[in-house]
Amino acid sequence: MTMAFPQKSSQILRKGRFAAGTPGRRAAVIAGVAALAIAGVAGTSRLIAQIEGDRGIAPVMTSQDIEVSGIDVDVTGKTGADARLAGWKEAEKLAWKKIGGPDMPIESIDAMVSSVVIEREQVGPHRYIARLGVIFDKAKSGGIISAGGTITRSAPMLTVPVLYSGGVAQVYEVRGPWQRAWAEYQDAQSPIDYVRPSGSGGESLILTAGQVGRHSRLWWRNLLDQFEASDVLVPVARLERQWPGGPVMGTFTARYGPDNRFLGSFRLKAANEQDLPRMLDDAVLRIDQLYRGALAQGLLTPDPTLTAGQAVYDGAFAELRDKLMPKASDLPAAPQAGPQITLDQTVLGETAEVSVQFATPDAAAVDAALAAVRGVPGVRGAATVSLAIGGTSVMRVSVVGGSERLAAALKAQGWNVSGGGATLRISR
Repeated sequence: MTMAFPQKSSQILRKGRFAAGTPGRRAAVIAGVAALAIAGVAGTSRLIAQIEGDRGIAPVMTSQDIEVSGIDVDVTGKTGADARLAGWKEAEKLAWKKIGGPDMPIESIDAMVSSVVIEREQVGPHRYIARLGVIFDKAKSGGIISAGGTITRSAPMLTVPVLYSGGVAQVYEVRGPWQRAWAEYQDAQSPIDYVRPSGSGGESLILTAGQVGRHSRLWWRNLLDQFEASDVLVPVARLERQWPGGPVMGTFTARYGPDNRFLGSFRLKAANEQDLPRMLDDAVLRIDQLYRGALAQGLLTPDPTLTAGQAVYDGAFAELRDKLMPKASDLPAAPQAGPQITLDQTVLGETAEVSVQFATPDAAAVDAALAAVRGVPGVRGAATVSLAIGGTSVMRVSVVGGSERLAAALKAQGWNVSGGGATLRISR
């Protein structure tokens, strides 16, 4: 049995799915963040000032072994060392029982323990009080306990822990205790596939408390693609301090999805600031239970508008056009003067690729511009190739008839159109 000593942050067998994405996606994130920051400030030096310094905390490495944390022991012995050893044995028995292990001698249980994690401890002359974690070797214990069976896991879920403290909302702006609790959480036995960003670099600019209030599927889909996630989970902590150095009341809420849907809520209390990490660790475990229950009920299925791709948007815009455009039966009958002429691609011209630049002060502007362009007859497809909220974004449009026909149709909708050839710029 190996012993892991006192500080929780120093554990080697700790977890983490590092949500950095592939190098190409990583570069895309940084490029997007740069465009966002440069649009709002003057000069690159200010951009550096927004992302420099210590931000979030990187998730600890994942262990595939079976970990049971939060085991409280209070034992006595002839000496402090004897009491400590007895406390560890007691924690091993309690942890084995907690994961559903069968009755076995302590010697057999001890042989399957790979390490004991000391979360906190107090050693006296004859007494030992501690909160411990026990890690069982999966190769030795996985075939005995139920935790070694098959677990149905969720889709990858981007996890954005939001903390409200002192009237301020934060995620990765500074190194906060709530984000630390999630970074140190061992979820090897959880069926939830948590994708936990570290908050470094540009991540602190795009993952904010304000982001969870956005409903734009286009914005969320671009963001989730950067972290290779299918949906989003938002565990929220709201801390209220009764007086300086006194009790801390915590209200914790589990939310999920681009619409920030409510799953459950509960309250916990910490005796003082020193007891706050313990309360937050307990809150993480309870929120994980809420997400597990939601998964079992089928509530954590990824939103189809985030995963179905461009076909969902094209279908929605086509349905909108059908509702807004007059039907043929409502139009007055035209006099038949000669054969009817059908405007097909041979009349309108060949399909051309046009680059359209448009101002995007917010996510709604992105949706509005895409809807306007896709509503032009003859447009075969339109997709953003560069997204810069607060600046100028770019979309690539495939249109029959070229840029002249596209420009004329957008002007008819009330857009200001400039440029020509293969590049257009539109604005309201």
